[in-house]
Amino acid sequence: MTATIVPTETLASPGAPWRKWLATLSLTLGFALEANSATAQNPPKPDWSLADMPSQSGRIFLVTGGTSGMGFEDAKALAAAGAEVVIAARNPQRGREAMARIKEEIRGAQVQFEEVDLADLASVKALGERLNAKLPRLDGLINNAAVMAPPERRTSADGHELQLATNYLGHFALTGHVLPLLRKSTAPRVVTLSSIAVLRGNLDFDDLQSERAYNPYAAYAQSKLATLMFAFELQRRSEQQGWGIQSIAAHPGVAVTELIARGPGLDSEFGRNWAKDRDEYHSAAQGALPTLYAATAHQAQGGAYYGPTGEEEKRGPLGLATVPAVAQDAKAAARLWTVAEQLTGVTYR
Repeated sequence: MTATIVPTETLASPGAPWRKWLATLSLTLGFALEANSATAQNPPKPDWSLADMPSQSGRIFLVTGGTSGMGFEDAKALAAAGAEVVIAARNPQRGREAMARIKEEIRGAQVQFEEVDLADLASVKALGERLNAKLPRLDGLINNAAVMAPPERRTSADGHELQLATNYLGHFALTGHVLPLLRKSTAPRVVTLSSIAVLRGNLDFDDLQSERAYNPYAAYAQSKLATLMFAFELQRRSEQQGWGIQSIAAHPGVAVTELIARGPGLDSEFGRNWAKDRDEYHSAAQGALPTLYAATAHQAQGGAYYGPTGEEEKRGPLGLATVPAVAQDAKAAARLWTVAEQLTGVTYR
């Protein structure tokens, strides 16, 4: 089965990426709806909000990229609901600041920080070892951190293309390292963040690392397609192996976070056009709602994909997100899983 939604050469044409993405989105949505297995899922309450979140008292969550943006909103909301929250991110200073903000806003908040660089597999392994040594279990893992569209191809500490390394491989490895903790929970959940970019994604097994041709937007879309396929494959394997994990995917639509500033840059053509509609996009708190629903709602279902249901799924009420056909290809997902095992050295047990 071909994995191409929008050809890579189209995305790579001069000056085309963001315009092509916007111009073809509606058509892509139409094709993807034909293969959207999420239609078999029960849709969430469209106006679900933090007021609907059940108590998380006694539960322990790990949130990657929790020092800013939606990750911070996830951590804050979970702490407010009574959970013990571990924020994992690269910068200890930002980690201390995030903890201080949460504790200032939420009396008695249980929040701690752990340093990790998802683009460094040794760092990810070290975090897994520390958590396995100190936590009694892990009830929820939110794979939130991401890198988006750096203009030039960059590589991780292990030599992998940076977006694939951070968005997919790092989270694959982390989930594998904390799997023993998740299995100690009575109702563990893993929520993995994808993106509406998957609808323009191309999974190229012959050039996953974008070594032959690097386009920042195509590489981002591929990495987020990989995370979506990982979420579905984790659910399948959990059911087959009896791990008891609910694996759920979510996306925020378009939310105002630091992702653009740290990726293509606000002064880039993409950044300038993104900024034109900035006031119409979700806030970070609004963008976090699909993730928080997936992580806490009793009605959330393993194997589902949640996100906004407004125009082009950029914003709007909560619902079932559109799943591109390739993301439902179980053979491709199993192959991708094997590739991740080979690249990370992590095997789930």
